[in-house]
Amino acid sequence: MKTIALIPARLESKRFPNKLIQEINGVPIILKTYNAAIDTDLFDEVYVVSGNDEILKMIQSAGGKTFKSINNHQSGTDRIAEAAIDIDCNIIVNLQGDEPFINKIALVELIKSFDDPKVKMASLMTKFKSFNEINNPNNVKVIIDNHSDALCFSRLPIPYGSKKINDYNRHVGVYAFLKNALIEFSRMERSNLEIIENLEGLRIIENSKKIRMINTNFHGISIDTPEDLLEAEKYLSSDD
Repeated sequence: MKTIALIPARLESKRFPNKLIQEINGVPIILKTYNAAIDTDLFDEVYVVSGNDEILKMIQSAGGKTFKSINNHQSGTDRIAEAAIDIDCNIIVNLQGDEPFINKIALVELIKSFDDPKVKMASLMTKFKSFNEINNPNNVKVIIDNHSDALCFSRLPIPYGSKKINDYNRHVGVYAFLKNALIEFSRMERSNLEIIENLEGLRIIENSKKIRMINTNFHGISIDTPEDLLEAEKYLSSDD
Protein backbone atom coordinates (compact mmCIF):
# COMPACT_ATOMS: atom_id res chain seq x y z
CA MET A 1 0.00 0.00 0.00
CA LYS A 2 1.17 3.51 -0.79
CA THR A 3 2.20 5.25 2.42
CA ILE A 4 2.84 8.97 2.71
CA ALA A 5 3.76 11.37 5.49
CA LEU A 6 2.01 14.71 5.84
CA ILE A 7 3.50 17.29 8.20
CA PRO A 8 1.05 20.02 9.28
CA ALA A 9 2.78 23.30 10.02
CA ARG A 10 1.68 26.70 11.31
CA LEU A 11 3.41 29.58 13.05
CA GLU A 12 0.60 30.73 15.34
CA SER A 13 1.41 28.54 18.35
CA LYS A 14 0.11 30.10 21.59
CA ARG A 15 2.77 28.50 23.80
CA PHE A 16 5.72 29.17 21.48
CA PRO A 17 4.96 31.48 18.52
CA ASN A 18 7.07 30.92 15.38
CA LYS A 19 8.61 27.81 16.95
CA LEU A 20 8.79 25.86 13.67
CA ILE A 21 11.25 28.34 12.18
CA GLN A 22 13.44 28.36 15.29
CA GLU A 23 16.73 26.60 14.68
CA ILE A 24 18.35 23.54 16.22
CA ASN A 25 22.05 23.51 15.40
CA GLY A 26 21.39 25.93 12.56
CA VAL A 27 18.48 24.00 11.01
CA PRO A 28 14.86 25.21 11.33
CA ILE A 29 12.69 22.77 13.30
CA ILE A 30 10.22 22.20 10.46
CA LEU A 31 13.01 21.47 7.97
CA LYS A 32 14.66 19.11 10.46
CA THR A 33 11.36 17.26 10.85
CA TYR A 34 10.90 17.04 7.09
CA ASN A 35 14.43 15.69 6.59
CA ALA A 36 13.94 13.17 9.42
CA ALA A 37 10.82 11.85 7.67
CA ILE A 38 12.68 11.51 4.36
CA ASP A 39 15.61 9.77 6.07
CA THR A 40 13.40 6.98 7.45
CA ASP A 41 12.92 5.75 3.86
CA LEU A 42 9.44 4.55 4.87
CA PHE A 43 7.31 6.90 2.79
CA ASP A 44 6.52 7.06 -0.89
CA GLU A 45 6.08 10.82 -0.51
CA VAL A 46 6.51 13.43 2.23
CA TYR A 47 4.74 16.80 2.19
CA VAL A 48 4.71 19.79 4.52
CA VAL A 49 1.15 21.14 4.64
CA SER A 50 0.86 24.78 5.64
CA GLY A 51 -1.00 28.00 4.99
CA ASN A 52 2.14 29.98 5.76
CA ASP A 53 4.22 31.10 2.77
CA GLU A 54 7.43 31.42 4.81
CA ILE A 55 7.28 27.76 5.80
CA LEU A 56 6.36 26.63 2.28
CA LYS A 57 9.21 28.57 0.68
CA MET A 58 11.67 27.19 3.23
CA ILE A 59 10.76 23.59 2.37
CA GLN A 60 10.62 24.27 -1.37
CA SER A 61 14.06 25.89 -1.32
CA ALA A 62 15.41 22.66 0.19
CA GLY A 63 13.82 20.65 -2.63
CA GLY A 64 10.90 19.42 -0.53
CA LYS A 65 7.25 18.88 -1.43
CA THR A 66 4.55 21.15 -0.06
CA PHE A 67 0.79 21.65 -0.11
CA LYS A 68 -0.68 25.08 0.56
CA SER A 69 -3.68 24.80 2.87
CA ILE A 70 -6.10 27.36 4.19
CA ASN A 71 -5.06 29.04 7.43
CA ASN A 72 -7.99 28.44 9.76
CA HIS A 73 -7.94 24.68 10.41
CA GLN A 74 -8.93 23.62 13.93
CA SER A 75 -6.20 20.96 14.18
CA GLY A 76 -3.20 19.55 12.39
CA THR A 77 -5.23 16.51 11.37
CA ASP A 78 -7.87 18.71 9.74
CA ARG A 79 -5.07 20.49 7.89
CA ILE A 80 -3.56 17.33 6.41
CA ALA A 81 -7.00 16.01 5.46
CA GLU A 82 -7.37 18.93 3.07
CA ALA A 83 -4.20 17.81 1.31
CA ALA A 84 -4.95 14.08 1.44
CA ILE A 85 -8.10 14.40 -0.65
CA ASP A 86 -6.00 15.19 -3.72
CA ILE A 87 -3.13 12.73 -3.11
CA ASP A 88 -3.19 9.13 -4.32
CA CYS A 89 -2.34 7.03 -1.25
CA ASN A 90 -3.62 4.36 1.13
CA ILE A 91 -1.99 5.15 4.49
CA ILE A 92 -1.27 8.65 5.77
CA VAL A 93 1.04 9.32 8.70
CA ASN A 94 0.55 12.65 10.43
CA LEU A 95 3.99 13.73 11.63
CA GLN A 96 3.90 16.73 13.95
CA GLY A 97 6.10 19.56 12.73
CA ASP A 98 7.54 20.02 16.22
CA GLU A 99 8.72 16.38 16.54
CA PRO A 100 12.09 16.46 14.71
CA PHE A 101 13.46 13.34 16.43
CA ILE A 102 10.82 10.83 15.37
CA ASN A 103 12.08 7.26 15.48
CA LYS A 104 12.04 4.92 12.46
CA ILE A 105 11.38 1.80 14.53
CA ALA A 106 8.30 3.40 16.09
CA LEU A 107 6.99 4.42 12.66
CA VAL A 108 7.52 0.90 11.30
CA GLU A 109 5.35 -0.50 14.11
CA LEU A 110 2.74 2.21 13.57
CA ILE A 111 2.43 1.44 9.86
CA LYS A 112 2.46 -2.31 10.53
CA SER A 113 -0.66 -1.93 12.70
CA PHE A 114 -2.72 -1.66 9.50
CA ASP A 115 -2.00 -5.33 8.80
CA ASP A 116 -5.00 -5.81 11.12
CA PRO A 117 -8.04 -5.10 8.93
CA LYS A 118 -9.91 -3.74 11.96
CA VAL A 119 -7.46 -0.83 12.27
CA LYS A 120 -8.50 2.37 10.52
CA MET A 121 -6.56 4.81 12.72
CA ALA A 122 -3.52 4.31 14.95
CA SER A 123 -1.18 6.30 17.16
CA LEU A 124 1.83 5.87 19.44
CA MET A 125 2.24 5.75 23.19
CA THR A 126 5.16 5.23 25.53
CA LYS A 127 5.88 5.14 29.25
CA PHE A 128 6.74 8.15 31.38
CA LYS A 129 10.11 8.59 33.06
CA SER A 130 8.95 10.59 36.08
CA PHE A 131 5.92 11.95 37.89
CA ASN A 132 7.05 15.45 36.93
CA GLU A 133 6.42 14.45 33.32
CA ILE A 134 3.05 12.96 34.23
CA ASN A 135 1.95 16.16 35.96
CA ASN A 136 2.99 18.35 33.01
CA PRO A 137 -0.15 19.23 30.99
CA ASN A 138 1.96 19.49 27.83
CA ASN A 139 2.43 15.71 28.06
CA VAL A 140 -0.80 14.03 27.01
CA LYS A 141 -1.95 10.91 28.83
CA VAL A 142 -3.94 8.06 27.25
CA ILE A 143 -5.75 5.08 28.75
CA ILE A 144 -6.54 2.02 26.64
CA ASP A 145 -8.89 -0.96 26.63
CA ASN A 146 -8.00 -4.65 26.46
CA HIS A 147 -7.54 -4.43 22.68
CA SER A 148 -5.08 -1.51 22.95
CA ASP A 149 -7.64 0.93 21.58
CA ALA A 150 -7.75 4.38 23.17
CA LEU A 151 -10.46 5.00 25.77
CA CYS A 152 -9.54 8.60 26.63
CA PHE A 153 -6.87 11.25 26.21
CA SER A 154 -6.25 13.98 28.78
CA ARG A 155 -3.76 16.59 29.84
CA LEU A 156 -4.51 15.58 33.44
CA PRO A 157 -2.94 12.46 34.98
CA ILE A 158 -5.20 9.52 34.12
CA PRO A 159 -5.84 7.04 35.64
CA TYR A 160 -6.17 9.25 38.71
CA GLY A 161 -4.36 8.42 41.95
CA SER A 162 -1.91 5.70 40.95
CA LYS A 163 1.54 5.78 42.57
CA LYS A 164 3.02 3.54 39.85
CA ILE A 165 4.64 5.31 36.90
CA ASN A 166 3.94 2.35 34.61
CA ASP A 167 0.19 2.83 35.07
CA TYR A 168 0.43 5.97 32.94
CA ASN A 169 0.83 6.04 29.17
CA ARG A 170 2.24 9.06 27.40
CA HIS A 171 0.67 9.81 24.05
CA VAL A 172 3.25 10.43 21.35
CA GLY A 173 1.40 12.76 18.97
CA VAL A 174 1.89 10.80 15.76
CA TYR A 175 -1.29 9.55 14.10
CA ALA A 176 -1.74 7.26 11.10
CA PHE A 177 -4.93 6.83 9.09
CA LEU A 178 -6.36 4.98 6.19
CA LYS A 179 -7.20 7.72 3.71
CA ASN A 180 -10.97 7.32 3.99
CA ALA A 181 -10.77 7.38 7.81
CA LEU A 182 -8.80 10.63 7.73
CA ILE A 183 -11.31 12.31 5.44
CA GLU A 184 -14.16 11.03 7.61
CA PHE A 185 -12.47 12.53 10.68
CA SER A 186 -12.16 15.94 9.03
CA ARG A 187 -15.89 15.99 8.29
CA MET A 188 -16.86 15.43 11.93
CA GLU A 189 -17.79 18.44 14.04
CA ARG A 190 -15.32 19.33 16.78
CA SER A 191 -16.44 17.50 19.91
CA ASN A 192 -17.01 18.98 23.35
CA LEU A 193 -14.11 17.17 25.01
CA GLU A 194 -11.80 18.01 22.11
CA ILE A 195 -12.53 21.70 22.61
CA ILE A 196 -12.10 21.52 26.40
CA GLU A 197 -8.81 19.60 26.33
CA ASN A 198 -7.61 20.87 22.93
CA LEU A 199 -6.87 17.28 21.89
CA GLU A 200 -8.09 16.17 18.46
CA GLY A 201 -7.97 12.45 19.34
CA LEU A 202 -11.00 13.00 21.55
CA ARG A 203 -13.10 13.83 18.47
CA ILE A 204 -12.52 10.28 17.25
CA ILE A 205 -13.46 8.70 20.57
CA GLU A 206 -16.54 10.86 21.06
CA ASN A 207 -17.75 9.70 17.65
CA SER A 208 -17.37 6.03 18.72
CA LYS A 209 -14.41 5.36 16.43
CA LYS A 210 -11.32 3.34 17.38
CA ILE A 211 -7.68 4.43 17.60
CA ARG A 212 -5.25 1.53 17.96
CA MET A 213 -2.45 2.55 20.33
CA ILE A 214 0.99 1.14 19.55
CA ASN A 215 3.44 0.87 22.40
CA THR A 216 6.96 2.10 21.71
CA ASN A 217 10.16 2.76 23.62
CA PHE A 218 10.56 6.00 21.69
CA HIS A 219 10.13 8.95 24.03
CA GLY A 220 10.87 11.87 21.75
CA ILE A 221 11.21 15.58 22.32
CA SER A 222 8.15 17.56 21.32
CA ILE A 223 9.09 21.23 21.12
CA ASP A 224 6.19 23.01 22.78
CA THR A 225 8.12 25.68 24.71
CA PRO A 226 11.46 27.55 24.56
CA GLU A 227 12.65 25.21 27.33
CA ASP A 228 11.97 22.22 25.07
CA LEU A 229 14.14 23.83 22.39
CA LEU A 230 17.03 24.05 24.86
CA GLU A 231 16.49 20.40 25.78
CA ALA A 232 16.60 19.45 22.10
CA GLU A 233 19.89 21.27 21.63
CA LYS A 234 21.34 19.51 24.68
CA TYR A 235 20.11 16.18 23.33
CA LEU A 236 21.92 16.71 20.03
CA SER A 237 25.09 17.84 21.78
CA SER A 238 25.13 14.71 23.96
CA ASP A 239 24.54 12.53 20.90
CA ASP A 240 27.57 13.91 19.04
